[in-house]
Amino acid sequence: MRPLIIGVGGGHSGAGKTPVACLILRSFAGWGAIKYTKTRLYASIIDDPEVLSEEGKDTRKFIDAGAAKVLWVKSPYSELGEVMPVALGMLSHLQGIVVEGNSAIETATPDIVIFVCGADERMKNSAQTILQMADVVIARSHKPPATPQRAILFEENKGTELVRYLSGLIANYSRDID
Repeated sequence: MRPLIIGVGGGHSGAGKTPVACLILRSFAGWGAIKYTKTRLYASIIDDPEVLSEEGKDTRKFIDAGAAKVLWVKSPYSELGEVMPVALGMLSHLQGIVVEGNSAIETATPDIVIFVCGADERMKNSAQTILQMADVVIARSHKPPATPQRAILFEENKGTELVRYLSGLIANYSRDID
């Protein structure tokens, strides 16, 4: 059985994607995480615990949140279609996978997409694609323009409600697979 994949993307750098990913990892045991960073020249999948555990890194935050396994995918966008399936395969034994990063979401084909607006609600152009894929939008008070009708809005400080909602989606996903 393929693990459930939740993509966490956002309107811009610093929007709050990592805290949302950590909330999910704290809430669901047996889940892994993939952090994506765009590079110019090479693709790599880092699974070295020493590198992933460096203070201040998002990967360290994922570990501290209880992720069963963390990978850091670094790649040019043009190679992401090749490297992301390999990374997902490395975590295929887990219950679920959180994928953080807009470009990674495009290639990981997540079952659930969470879009984090950020406090100032500005949005880079590339984020529009992820917003269109969103099942959940986390914002201060309203859905941004062009949010799909199906997307559920959660205020940014309503983590308990978000986890409860995700628990229901995950339970339904598990029943559909069985």
